[in-house]
Amino acid sequence: MKKIGLLFGMENTFPPAVVEKINAMKVDGVEAEFVKIGGIRMDEPKKYAVVIDRISQDIPFYRAWLKNAVLHGTIVVNNPFWWTADDKFFNYSLAHKMGVAIPPTVVLPHHKHPPDTTDKSMRNLIYPLNWQELFDYVGFPAFLKPYSGGGWKHVYKVHSPEEFFHHYNQTGDLCMTLQHGVEFDEYYRCYVVGQEKVHIMKYDPKAPHHERYVKGNPPPSTEALRGRIEKDAVALCRALGYDLNTVEFAVEGGVPYAIDFLNPAPDAEITSVGQENFDWIVNAVAEMSVKLATSGESPVKEMRWAEFLAGGDAPLPKVAARKRSKA
Repeated sequence: MKKIGLLFGMENTFPPAVVEKINAMKVDGVEAEFVKIGGIRMDEPKKYAVVIDRISQDIPFYRAWLKNAVLHGTIVVNNPFWWTADDKFFNYSLAHKMGVAIPPTVVLPHHKHPPDTTDKSMRNLIYPLNWQELFDYVGFPAFLKPYSGGGWKHVYKVHSPEEFFHHYNQTGDLCMTLQHGVEFDEYYRCYVVGQEKVHIMKYDPKAPHHERYVKGNPPPSTEALRGRIEKDAVALCRALGYDLNTVEFAVEGGVPYAIDFLNPAPDAEITSVGQENFDWIVNAVAEMSVKLATSGESPVKEMRWAEFLAGGDAPLPKVAARKRSKA
């Protein structure tokens, strides 16, 4: 029996729905369940063919177990090795190199020395920084936000150097980025599953959390825009090797700027995403999980992003044309 395990934390609706959907598919030799583990031996026998990871970013014990599980043949969605190493600033740089539209972005030194370091630890840092040069490159308005992280925590919109320093001086030892603020007229959040299926959702990041997914889910304003969003979303996830992700686009002047695409445990609770989006992501993840379990072919067999780390040219990965799902 090939088991598919759901590893999760505070979620209440998505994990049980995926388990129920997989088991309702009645695929011979495949069953799904919630993961149950205790202390893990270094030679721990393989228990799951596939694990859908929704929580290890917050629990180091789970991350350690998942890495060991991969070593022993389990397919983990998403790859715990790359997810551990990844950050949003690298993603912006990679996407820009690929030809995806990215607002001008810089990474900034910590305002406060990280734990167990002093000014001597920062001897290689130019001090004082040429702030005006950075401001000229990024432009205002801009968003000051952590170089990695999520949930819109420690994100500030700034309109001037004075506003920037007011917030930057309160960021402590966080590593922050400053990114040009796209004055968008459309905004979309896209589920991308299996580096293939895309579900575009109209999204309003300015609304209260429970109202951000726009009711009725209006489509992009043009077919050309829809096609560009789908192509760029798939290309980014293929390059990074993520099989479950959300990619966010802020559209200004018809150009979809990729704003955030490091969401390998994206929100999928019915209370926030709504019934239609919930049904789509549950079905897509269940089908992907069964496909991985029955094929036994790991999506991390060859890292999609490895070629980008050699310093050479990195053209936008080609994405084959495909029919859109009605779901």
